[in-house]
Amino acid sequence: MSESVYKIIDMVGSSTISWEEAAQSAVKAAGLSLRDLRIAEVDKLDMIIEDGKGVIYRARVKLSFKILSD
Repeated sequence: MSESVYKIIDMVGSSTISWEEAAQSAVKAAGLSLRDLRIAEVDKLDMIIEDGKGVIYRARVKLSFKILSD
């Protein structure tokens, strides 16, 4: 039976367009230095407000990637 080990990290992405774009930003940034990304779980959404309007969307994402496999 094959065994694998995964590590989970938190990343925060931001976007002026949407929460989806913010989450994609976090995944893209992680992909620059990590390989074998497997799962992205959106953990928290928030936004920065200026003058009564949401101007920056932020997504905290838990990312898992494989670090060991048989």
